[in-house]
Amino acid sequence: MLETPAIPRANVLGIGVHVITVDQAVDACIRLVENNDNGYVCATGAHGVIEAHSDPMLRETLNSSFLNLPDGMPTVWMGKLQGYKFMNCVRGPEFMLALCRVSVHRHFRHFLYGGCDGVVEELANALEIKFPGIQIVGSYTPPFRALTNQEEKALAAQVRGCEPDIMWIGLSTPKQEQFMAKYIHRLNVRLMVGVGAAFDFHSGRAIEAPIWIKDSGLHWLYRLMQEPRRLLSRYGRIVPSFLYLAALQTLQVRKFSLNLAASNILKQRQFISDIN
Repeated sequence: MLETPAIPRANVLGIGVHVITVDQAVDACIRLVENNDNGYVCATGAHGVIEAHSDPMLRETLNSSFLNLPDGMPTVWMGKLQGYKFMNCVRGPEFMLALCRVSVHRHFRHFLYGGCDGVVEELANALEIKFPGIQIVGSYTPPFRALTNQEEKALAAQVRGCEPDIMWIGLSTPKQEQFMAKYIHRLNVRLMVGVGAAFDFHSGRAIEAPIWIKDSGLHWLYRLMQEPRRLLSRYGRIVPSFLYLAALQTLQVRKFSLNLAASNILKQRQFISDIN
């Protein structure tokens, strides 16, 4: 066991969000894969936090993750208010590209799971162009419902035949988190990473917001303007709920307990080599 500290987590309404850089997260995942361990990575913003606030199982899933990345400025601001002044965003799409880039020379094998019809094929093509030599060994476009027993067996057989190291999950929250928690020990894969809309962004089906919009905390508004019919009800609920509950926590009017999985704290001590 390496003598390194556990990665600190900011308490965002009872959800432990890691105070970590992109490079540290990539390093941790590389070491986990190369040590033949397994785990899943979540990228959590205000949406995931609010969903978990009313869903104890989702809250446990996020707090049991190997890494829970700060995907959005609201989670970062909450961390800074708790004294983590150097905390920055580690967005899912950004992390996906960073890990794919270093995976080429380490010969990691990738599997793409999620998206609408045609997305995984377009994503695989885009990644192969961007990172020559990347090994994308399989993909699966799931139905918009839970998998049947037969579909589960077919997926397990496909993954077993492909032998991927990393399985990228491109579903919406909380579906992708629920999928990873359910299947991380059922499928023959070392690392699962939930990156949501990254499939659409990197395949070219959707346009990412400019950096200044992301850094201003208005990424939700940018996405709402792109897909108002689909996202209006979501953000109409999430934004005011997050602001209200975050104010209660910050003003210490209400406390949110942070229950973390001890086994993952041990893994993080083992696989993180540079925490500053």
